Amino acid sequence: MDILELTLILSQRLGIIATVAFIVSRMPVFGRVLSRKPTIKDKFILTFVCGGLGILGTFGAVEIHGALANSRVVGVMVGGLLGGPVVGAGAGLIAGIHRYFIGGFTAFSCGLAAVVEGFLGGVVYRYWKKGLIPWHVAWLAGFVGEIVQMLIILTFSKPFSEALELVKIIALPMITVNSIGVGIFMLIIKSAVEHQERVAANQARATLNITNLILPHLRQGLNEYSANKIATIIMDSLGVVAVAITDKKKILAHVGIGSDHHHAGTPLLTKATLNAISLGEIQIANKKEEIGCRNSKCKLSSAVIVPLKRRDEVIGTLKLYHDRENSITTVNLEVARGLAHIFSTQLEIVELETLARLKTEAELKSLQAQIHPHFIFNALNTIISLIRIDSLKAKDLLLNLATFLRYSLKKEKEIPLREELSYVESYLAIEQARYRDKLTVNYYIEPTVDLNVTLPPFTIQPLVENAIKHGLKPKLEGGEILINILDDEDSTVISVEDNGIGINTHPNRMPDKKDSGLGLYLVNERLKKFYGEESMLHIESYPNLGTKVTFKIPKKSILKDVVFSHSS
Repeated sequence: MDILELTLILSQRLGIIATVAFIVSRMPVFGRVLSRKPTIKDKFILTFVCGGLGILGTFGAVEIHGALANSRVVGVMVGGLLGGPVVGAGAGLIAGIHRYFIGGFTAFSCGLAAVVEGFLGGVVYRYWKKGLIPWHVAWLAGFVGEIVQMLIILTFSKPFSEALELVKIIALPMITVNSIGVGIFMLIIKSAVEHQERVAANQARATLNITNLILPHLRQGLNEYSANKIATIIMDSLGVVAVAITDKKKILAHVGIGSDHHHAGTPLLTKATLNAISLGEIQIANKKEEIGCRNSKCKLSSAVIVPLKRRDEVIGTLKLYHDRENSITTVNLEVARGLAHIFSTQLEIVELETLARLKTEAELKSLQAQIHPHFIFNALNTIISLIRIDSLKAKDLLLNLATFLRYSLKKEKEIPLREELSYVESYLAIEQARYRDKLTVNYYIEPTVDLNVTLPPFTIQPLVENAIKHGLKPKLEGGEILINILDDEDSTVISVEDNGIGINTHPNRMPDKKDSGLGLYLVNERLKKFYGEESMLHIESYPNLGTKVTFKIPKKSILKDVVFSHSS
């Protein structure tokens, strides 16, 4: 057999190894290996796989003068290039032992060469720090490795004359074909990496797009209305034939094929869904029977069912359906898993926000319960003392007290600024009657201010009360409160200023329950919740000079036709 014919035969048999290499490169273990984060188990698997490829190369060998021209080096060299010296030498040892027991005058030298070439590939891996080894470096490693094998055959095979004749025939074909084979193998690996990256990019893109669309609905919590909106978005985005969302007992939404019998509000029908809830694990149904729908005409044929969790407790499922069996793709699975994680995180956030809102509302009601009895008692005493002296003023104070009490019963989240000012005016009218000449109130409202801009109720009054109670009351001669409302470019700036005793603390401090009292703390928390940190209270206070509390309301919503009159 001449050199050209041998080269052609080895090239043809190399195609078998390349095909096996393509299949092996899709194994999950290769993903971790290529990221250079393999586990010990991964290295063992890679060692045996590459050793097996070396044995396959031996089986495809061509007998030449009592020896074997083969492609053994491809598998063992790639093992070293992918897994390092230990993996490469291990794969070479597996393939080398197999070759040794076949026999022949080159049995020992070929077995030894397999170990050396695998180790050589591992050395290249160890010193190549730029990620996946490119094909041309792999080709060069294979080229050098095959030259080393020829030298080992000449050194250890006896008689030397026969070894020399053998090398003259097999050297050029094996060096040429096997070095190209190693390069091709690494190209196949590169293709697998790029495929995985494309899949990951598609998963990330799909998940991100869906997330942006469903988050506004998820913030409402998981109910039939929000679930229906979310399921529709997911179905349109992923191109599946149906999407369902359930809680632990019933269907919340089912859109697409099967909606004629999978109705919202009905108990769970499918066996796979019940398994996902009970086990807390992803269920993949590749056949109609595995879905377990009791309707014999149901066209849903395959599905991925992902449990939805909140703090590790299963609260429902997300289900993606296809109308053909065995149609669940990797993208479907990973996107479903990613969406389930987003569901869980967002639902936990919603729960925390709800608890925070309930806590704030409870604290506000507690504050009102504390304020009203004392305020009403003092207000009634003041009115009683005025009935005989100034009945008209007493009547006005009763009207102001009625306005104050009626306003305190409001449950709206936001009200017009003019309505809040009307409430503050009623409150201050009563307080001025109590403190008489010791309390002066002035308003400055810039003409361009829109009094229909909205804000949370009980926002200004606690600031005014705090100014009277902590700023002016301890001051024997009393003082003045100035309420400023200014028009800014994109917000309305409101401040309550007094010339009282001030606060002996940092002038720009943030309100807290201990130092500022519950009233200011709650106002600050509500402003932050409604409008963000840019609307939080800004406090400027200096001992014996006074305190100024300022906040901003963004011009985001306007309510019309609400009446307000103010004193000046």
